[in-house]
Amino acid sequence: MARAGLLLALLGSSVQATATLSGRTLTVEPEGTGPRWQRTFPASWGPLTGPLELEGRVLLGAGPAVYELGAGGVAVARADLSGVVTSLDASGGVVRVSTELAGLTERFTLDPASGLSVQERVVPPPVPEVSGWLARVADTTPAGELGRAAALDPLNPFLAVREARAVRADAYAALSAVRRALGGTLPFPAWVALAARLDSAGFPSAADLALDRARRDAAARGIDPAVTVSRGALKAYGDPAGYVSTLLDQRRLARAGVWMAYLRELHPRFEGGEALYARYAQALEAQGREGEAGEWRQFSRSLRAGTLYNLGPEGLRGVRDAARLAMLGLGAALLSGLLAVAVRAWRPQAQDTAALGGRYRSWLRHPLSRARRVFVAYASPGERLTLFLLALSLLVVTGGLHWANLAGAGLRSPALASGTYGGGWGGAQLSALALRPGPDAALLAGLSAQLDGEDAQAREVYAAADTDPCVRNNLGVIAQTRGDEPQARELYRAALSARPDLEAAAFNLGLNPGTPEAAFQRTYRPGVPRLCYPDQRRLTRAVTGDLSVTLRGALREPLSLLDPSGGGSPRLGLALLGSGVLAALLALALLLPASVPAPAQARPLAYRALALLLPGSSLLDSPWGSVLLLAWGALLSALFPATGLVAVPDLPGLTLEGTRTALVAGLVLVYALNLLAFVAAELRHARRRRREASGA
Repeated sequence: MARAGLLLALLGSSVQATATLSGRTLTVEPEGTGPRWQRTFPASWGPLTGPLELEGRVLLGAGPAVYELGAGGVAVARADLSGVVTSLDASGGVVRVSTELAGLTERFTLDPASGLSVQERVVPPPVPEVSGWLARVADTTPAGELGRAAALDPLNPFLAVREARAVRADAYAALSAVRRALGGTLPFPAWVALAARLDSAGFPSAADLALDRARRDAAARGIDPAVTVSRGALKAYGDPAGYVSTLLDQRRLARAGVWMAYLRELHPRFEGGEALYARYAQALEAQGREGEAGEWRQFSRSLRAGTLYNLGPEGLRGVRDAARLAMLGLGAALLSGLLAVAVRAWRPQAQDTAALGGRYRSWLRHPLSRARRVFVAYASPGERLTLFLLALSLLVVTGGLHWANLAGAGLRSPALASGTYGGGWGGAQLSALALRPGPDAALLAGLSAQLDGEDAQAREVYAAADTDPCVRNNLGVIAQTRGDEPQARELYRAALSARPDLEAAAFNLGLNPGTPEAAFQRTYRPGVPRLCYPDQRRLTRAVTGDLSVTLRGALREPLSLLDPSGGGSPRLGLALLGSGVLAALLALALLLPASVPAPAQARPLAYRALALLLPGSSLLDSPWGSVLLLAWGALLSALFPATGLVAVPDLPGLTLEGTRTALVAGLVLVYALNLLAFVAAELRHARRRRREASGA
């Protein structure tokens, strides 16, 4: 109250000041009483904007913050924004600030009467240049100037932590510096980074308090545990996962438990979470705490609900690996079958095309007749059908791999993996995504507007999908915010009846679900209705749709497969185009008449060698041939080092050497079975030749 009264007194005062910024030196000359002062700001503060004189107060934009400077240049108040300050303007008793980040301009309104509080929602973008600005300023301060810098900027807690480290021998001075570090207001990324420094400096209680303030600030800014967080975003938000890894390396399991609790409450769905949860559970188990280890494993498994095929938050990586293995195996099988058919048809094709001008000139002289004599025409109908099915499977699997790459790139987009939606930076990133029109895209756009306080815009967006249970819940939140409780409860009931497992609607109806999201809402947003957020399946549908959508898009715009901007690979796009063309040609080959009857097919020496080298390639007209060919292609692809598929870390008790040994054993078995099939085929061929000779 005393501080607010002082600020109001300053606003009402008629004392003016003349402030001039020359380079990086600010000079202030008060009119009336008060000494003239100067302050030079180091380059680590970033671009300076202003100064702005307002009723005897001096405001200065420095990097992504606006400072109020008192006598002698001491920082009195600070507003942390989401971009680099580019302009300051005062009119009507408020301060309007423009910021810029990566070409995006945002505008905020500051209230100087309440310590430069920001009236709009400020979402710290996952950009280290913004989220780590205060720590970087403190780290670049020379040790000899640390005391003076801390006196001029008492609002930077990282300077106070450096002071506490420097005077660690003096317990009273160190604790005083720690209290100063915890006395300000910070965005949650700065609180997390500060907690890590306090923890490493030997002040665990202060670190716990900083983490609690980080949770509360994040909850106030709309960060929610239902939204995934990428590894890059989490690193920009103080890198709590990296610090947990450091604590586990140092065997500080008690402190690691505190930080794991923070991640579990605020960012349970962070990228790489399954591996860290498993490592922490293993560390607990090594200390004989099997019950806690089992609880963490169960919590990690519970996060798989709503993910793609219930494989977990990072299950798309497994889908991509499986599709890559299947693509390589099918490609090897198809090329082996085509090579075997071409070698067997080499001599009959030469004899047939001799009258047309030869194997190659006939393409120019008699193209239609030559097209009827392609090497596939010398295969039996069963062999052609097998080759076509292999090509069609290769097309589908290659399309699946392309879809997995596109979906993975879309889900890693900063707009969908920053812990929340909305905000100027997040809204711009969301607008840049090519979302498929539908309820999922409407839910994302409506959430962004609703979190930013634009309820009218959110209702307008939600109107395109007002029958969706998640949208109905969010419309109920808007109604409850307006004070219309009956309509809100009606919408919550409609949402829950349409989807009984909808946690947000159950929470808003007072059913108290036991999910981590509901616990977070009760603890850090008491009395606030819960919004419904899309799960990974809905996000995937919004980003790419299903596989059929990807294949239809490739059919409509084949050249788009070569564009890497959407997250795809040009080489994979070429492979998809090639497999499509090959499948179409083999489909046409099914209509060609057989050039040589199947019983009269010869088995030259080169063909027999390929039959031994490429298992199943000489048995394409038999189901066993397809099985051997596919098994050989899959095992060979898995053993190929570039695929990285020889290690199976998700299966307990299976090591790299054990996996490789099992694959080699399987390959030996395939070759043994192929040898038996080859001998049987040779015996059948010999009997057929003897019957033909006796009949002649």
